[in-house]
Amino acid sequence: MREETPDPAHGPRGATHTRWPAPAASVEPEPLELPREVTAESEPAAERLHAPQPVPAPREPAPAVVPELAPAADAGRAPAVLGDPPFSGPKPPLYAPGPGAPVGARADVDGAVLPDTVVDGATHGSLTVRAASVRGDSHRYHAEPRQDAVVVVRLGGPDPGEDGGVLLLGVADGVGSAPRSHLGSQLVCREIVRFLDEYAGELARSLRTRNEKALTAVVNSAVGSVAESLVRAATTAGHRPGDYATTLRVLLVPLDPAVRHRAVFTVGDGGAALLRDGTWYLDVVGAADGEGSGIIDTRTAALPTTRVAEAHLFGPALPGDVFVLCTDGLSTPLGGEEGMRGFLRGAWGGPPPGLPDFLWQLQYRVKSYDDDRSAVCLWEGDS
Repeated sequence: MREETPDPAHGPRGATHTRWPAPAASVEPEPLELPREVTAESEPAAERLHAPQPVPAPREPAPAVVPELAPAADAGRAPAVLGDPPFSGPKPPLYAPGPGAPVGARADVDGAVLPDTVVDGATHGSLTVRAASVRGDSHRYHAEPRQDAVVVVRLGGPDPGEDGGVLLLGVADGVGSAPRSHLGSQLVCREIVRFLDEYAGELARSLRTRNEKALTAVVNSAVGSVAESLVRAATTAGHRPGDYATTLRVLLVPLDPAVRHRAVFTVGDGGAALLRDGTWYLDVVGAADGEGSGIIDTRTAALPTTRVAEAHLFGPALPGDVFVLCTDGLSTPLGGEEGMRGFLRGAWGGPPPGLPDFLWQLQYRVKSYDDDRSAVCLWEGDS
């Protein structure tokens, strides 16, 4: 997570972001309904605040230039490679598109052993997951460790009972000014899984009955426990707890195909987006009241100082939906760059890509956006 104010010389970063619909006060929140595109003239202000607004597609989106893969002449011939990731603008960013000097072990052995790039995925029934975390251009250039982390886990045992299991998908973004935030982000991903695995049945019941109050209570207990784990780890190592500061964003998905609602809980900044029928719906969960600007907030909430989360139920999910949970290394350019939205619309709007293709697509480059980038994407299939 970078904390510098974006340079306006590189062009506007902002885009209209909207929240997921505010949950109803009762146990039964209203289903997510994607309305027609609204304007200031057609809808009252209160309705505009709570209804998800589609991000309009570019009028004439330029298709990404992808090298054509010629079929191999025989089984022993390797296929052509995709090459460097595509980019917006007339020329690529100045940073090299791949890793540079490795992190030095003598200065930070814990950071040195963190891989530059992680890619993961899963399939369960009609659900398909792709996930990746990539060290940003700036951290590569300065031989600094990746501060982001990503996690894809099933909660619950092999026989979770009548409530079924829960898929936990998460991303964490270490605060840029915290010297050991790369350790904090890894630790919170591990500890949130450790805590919530014991409550898998309760989470599944809360999702099935759409009981947001019960779900929030479990989530806040987990976040408080994770914050204590960060403090203990820091003090045991002789560091300040703030040195491990990190954000956290988690998507909970019931594995029972009959349950179509999902839950998101967040501490700090980042993003979540829905791609439905070729239209992007952007959401800045945890942003200030009103519409988000897409600009990084240097005062973002972070663990271990913040010990409560914002939790929201949303749904129903529809076949073909793609839900994206990400750090601000993706959410910020996605909100402000039409070229990126168009490219990812084409890349992710159909069948789920394979792991190598997903990693290549996630690294779409935009000038001046050089932070770590992590995302977990969920493709909803037919139940």
